[in-house]
Amino acid sequence: MNRRNGFSLIELLIVVAIILIIASIAIPNLLRSKMSANRAAAVSTLRNLHNSQAVYVMEFGGNQIYAGSLLQLGPGTPCNSTHACLVDAFIGCTTEPCAKSGYGYFMTSPAPGTYVSAATPLKWNATGTDNYCSTDTGVIHRQLGASASLSAAPPRADCETPTLYEPIQ
Repeated sequence: MNRRNGFSLIELLIVVAIILIIASIAIPNLLRSKMSANRAAAVSTLRNLHNSQAVYVMEFGGNQIYAGSLLQLGPGTPCNSTHACLVDAFIGCTTEPCAKSGYGYFMTSPAPGTYVSAATPLKWNATGTDNYCSTDTGVIHRQLGASASLSAAPPRADCETPTLYEPIQ
């Protein structure tokens, strides 16, 4: 009697086809989950930036009420008004946008006593699909009808205009 060991080519192809079908179902869900996590991280980072600005005002207020850039909030030795050590090196980078968790971050201080920070996807439709901004009021806004990443923080007035940006909870 001839005994056959192993699987035939057809059986192996069926198994591979089943694996590919399962992967084609799972991968889009994984990418959506990753983008959702990136959005949540962006909103959290903007909240942390607002808190860091509040600490900056208490520590270094004086003539510079708010930090004018992310670099000013970033790490340094020693910690002072030019490197306040209030955010990590990813957010307190030297060249904006500062990249973290699929989003790029911008900050500007257009006038004394104000600032605008923004979060935008590093790769549109791959790492995220929402642009966010926040001002010295601490309210985080999501851009309405966004279709591309930002190249800088939006003007303060735009960030607070209800027809351009909506506040998020």
